[in-house]
Amino acid sequence: MREPMTSEASIALWLEALAAERGTATSSLGVYRTSARCWADFLASRGTTIEGASRADFTEYLAHLDARHLSEATIAHRRTVVRSLHRFLMAEEHVGYDPTSLVAPMKRPERLPLVLTIAEVDRLLETAHALARDDTVGLYRQAGYARRAALFEVLYASGTRVSEAVNLPAAAIAPGARAMIVKGKGGKERLVMLHRRAIEAVEVWRDLAAAYGSVSDTWLFHSVRNGAAPLTRQSALAEIKEAAVAAGIRNPDRVSPHKLRHAFASHLLSNGADLRSIQELLGHADLGTTEIYLHTDTRRTHGMVRDLHPLNEPAGTSPPVEA
Repeated sequence: MREPMTSEASIALWLEALAAERGTATSSLGVYRTSARCWADFLASRGTTIEGASRADFTEYLAHLDARHLSEATIAHRRTVVRSLHRFLMAEEHVGYDPTSLVAPMKRPERLPLVLTIAEVDRLLETAHALARDDTVGLYRQAGYARRAALFEVLYASGTRVSEAVNLPAAAIAPGARAMIVKGKGGKERLVMLHRRAIEAVEVWRDLAAAYGSVSDTWLFHSVRNGAAPLTRQSALAEIKEAAVAAGIRNPDRVSPHKLRHAFASHLLSNGADLRSIQELLGHADLGTTEIYLHTDTRRTHGMVRDLHPLNEPAGTSPPVEA
């Protein structure tokens, strides 16, 4: 008879399959591991394991998450992780029962994502640059502010994910270059363009870091004190929220590095870029993922129908009257 599998072993097996079969990024695996362990810890408190989980355990777990006043997005993510884990264990015949089956799907009110306007992005960037120009704060802090400005410029200029940006190698942006190679999900590489302001911001960051005595041959965005340590995603999130407050951005608590990626795509779309090109720039494998940006730009869609539909009447005209 097969020995019962521990919850940790179940999680490890699932994550190994995600990495091997789907090429899931290391950063994503870390997030999935955390959410799966949350489920495992809850089951342990009830004296059972992932392998022995029941439907009652799953429904009680959802109630437990709701009682902790977690956001709807967090609850939905953890629910999805548990579903994926158990479906994998069923498919691999490690368990004979899926406790997440027959549980009604979560209904969440649709909420359009916060999209920064061009004016808001300008204010955010200018606030970051103003701090980077202030030499009264001391070289250490000034270099940190310059790194912040450079990071924001690169995120908005290229549409990269924050996980991609903080892991950019030092050689990613060569002096005078107007493009860089980004390694995205699954190790796939893509070419993204950079404008002059982003390149100049990176040069200012490098110069101030060097003046402080911090030079890295490994990372583009590194710790000011230690060139061997890359900037973390958590630090990037804290910095953009701080900058959003200083810049007077609406809903600063909802501003994140991802909002600059979203703004990059939305502003390109608003200015006439086609969806397929935006898909390539963002590194989306599926065009459907990119299409979410269409929902945030109804003004352009309405204008297109108004101007191009053959049955629409131009403004100020009326249909001909039949004799």
